[in-house]
Amino acid sequence: MSNSHNMKENQLQWYALYARSRHEDVVFRGLRRKSVEVFLPKIQVMSRRKDRRKRILAPLLPGYVFVHTDLNPCHYWDIIKTYGVVRIIGVKGKPVPVKEEEIASLQVLDGTDRTVRNQAYMKSGDRIMIMEGPLKGLSGFYLRHKSKSDKVVVSIELLQRSLAVEIENWSVEKIPS
Repeated sequence: MSNSHNMKENQLQWYALYARSRHEDVVFRGLRRKSVEVFLPKIQVMSRRKDRRKRILAPLLPGYVFVHTDLNPCHYWDIIKTYGVVRIIGVKGKPVPVKEEEIASLQVLDGTDRTVRNQAYMKSGDRIMIMEGPLKGLSGFYLRHKSKSDKVVVSIELLQRSLAVEIENWSVEKIPS
């Protein structure tokens, strides 16, 4: 029997919410007003507006907002009824908590200025650990070397999504299999 069954019901855990398209900020503010601990990881990107190029903060994982809750029935309905929330991510309709280390990884990425592209989930390549810089401690897969630079592209797994991130090749170490 795994420990998860013996855990106290009122334990705070992180859950991923799926929000309506482009409603991440609305959901974030709505939950904050209800005094729910909420996390919306963002990254700096260049705005796509034609008239001007400037850095803006955009959701790191479009469509997802995270809440820290014990998910008792009262909190569950409070969260679900928040404008813009579609559902709590889970399996067969039962909410499943997000791993603490995934939230920690997202907190590391939050607010960073880097070229991150969401990619389809992938499993190819060598397993690597990032040893230096803001992403230190994250593991993932080596994808490819960038031509004409000492940058490499690595894939980091979060929420069954892969984020392709460009970093200096000296800051990555292969994990022996």
